[in-house]
Amino acid sequence: MRENIIIFDGECNLCNGVVGWLLKFAPEDSFSFVAFQSPYGQQLLHTFGFPKKELTTVILIDEAGAHTHSDGFLKIVSQIPKWKLVAALLAFIPRIIRDTIYNLASKNRVRWFGKSKTCTVSF
Repeated sequence: MRENIIIFDGECNLCNGVVGWLLKFAPEDSFSFVAFQSPYGQQLLHTFGFPKKELTTVILIDEAGAHTHSDGFLKIVSQIPKWKLVAALLAFIPRIIRDTIYNLASKNRVRWFGKSKTCTVSF
């Protein structure tokens, strides 16, 4: 399995926007992107013990395992040189506060940003 795999919701406009941003700004070949709706996404969710019907968090799979919620997001952002400092500063905020904000956005992402019929990456 390739390291630094990001599992995301391929039907969520916010998620697709973040993936597009990462494709533009992350160093080339930093990540592989997998929509959770894809067969490979479903396989990864099963392998790592996540529910397969709905995705409530972005998941970063790296050499250390699976990272979710704000920790996963900060690990992703920290790999973008121009955003490394921002990620480091945000990491000082207690996880309970970061995850509360993350979960609020995750719960409302489709209502706030809408749903897409197409995905940023092909299945």
